[in-house]
Amino acid sequence: MIRLFHVSDLHFGAEDRAALDWFAARVAADQPDAVIVTGDLTMRARHSEFAAAAEWLKGLGRPLTVEVGNHDIPYFNLFARFVRPYRRYQAIERLIERPIDLPGLSIVPLKTTARFQFRLNWSKGVVSDASLRAALAEIDAAPADAMILVACHHPLLEGGTAMHSRTRGGKAALEVLGRAGAHAVLSGHVHDPFDLPAPAGGRTLRLIGAGTLSERTRETRPSFNELRIEGKALETRVHAMD
Repeated sequence: MIRLFHVSDLHFGAEDRAALDWFAARVAADQPDAVIVTGDLTMRARHSEFAAAAEWLKGLGRPLTVEVGNHDIPYFNLFARFVRPYRRYQAIERLIERPIDLPGLSIVPLKTTARFQFRLNWSKGVVSDASLRAALAEIDAAPADAMILVACHHPLLEGGTAMHSRTRGGKAALEVLGRAGAHAVLSGHVHDPFDLPAPAGGRTLRLIGAGTLSERTRETRPSFNELRIEGKALETRVHAMD
């Protein structure tokens, strides 16, 4: 059995230190096979926030892979956002979209952030043709018998949570990912966990969202997901801090 811890929206700069300590203690005690972080490591994409996130992640001592979220791109510094939006990732660049080598499992990144959108709220998700092609190429390269988990920041469809993702191109992307053989899509952004079935590509995929370890909670206390995988069976458990 493979055990993964799926966490999201750490928001260093607005982090909940007690929640971070609680999660780190669970990792130390349970020793999951890997940790998946689906974006928003920081609050304002500051160098100091990325440095603090990198130190904490490396301190977990487990294999891990990180996706980026909308808060990880400079928002107010327009020059940095448009010209060098990813320069501040240097502290964690080796962790971003890092492959996880576990037999029978393939974790495929799907970028859902954008430097610019033709709408007022740039925090919402978008699946570009380029990011979808990159994900499909990784699925195509995966072993034929592997369970394929797509990891992104924004939910591709709404998960019934108080906060919305409104991901442009999400429904169409989900259909294509289903036809390509994906089994589940892991995401964050909305700060509340969910686990929903979604028809796509003639199959049913799982849409699995993680909560937050920051002070910016909504309907759920700080939480993370535990994923248990045996063959093609996937079980999710939400763990919330007391």
